[in-house]
Amino acid sequence: MTEISDDAIRAVVAETLSEQQRLHTGDIDAVVDRAITTVLASFGIEEEDKRELRADFQHLRKWRKSVEQAQGFTFKAVISIIVAGILGAVWLGIKAMLGK
Repeated sequence: MTEISDDAIRAVVAETLSEQQRLHTGDIDAVVDRAITTVLASFGIEEEDKRELRADFQHLRKWRKSVEQAQGFTFKAVISIIVAGILGAVWLGIKAMLGK
């Protein structure tokens, strides 16, 4: 009988395992792709609507950023009004004290 070296056995086992892993990964990718397509279809989003869906998401992102920017400006305006009110009150207090 011919003896097979340990290295040859390891090489065959490694090649078999890597091929099995590639097949398994391909199956997982197919299942995930099918699941995502099914979920999107259940929401009424067909595969042909990808361009419109992308445009909708871009519009939503612009809307969200503009709302966040407006919130930042509103916060700054409120703080400015409060500080101006406090400074005005202090100024009136000082004028009243100096006027006596």
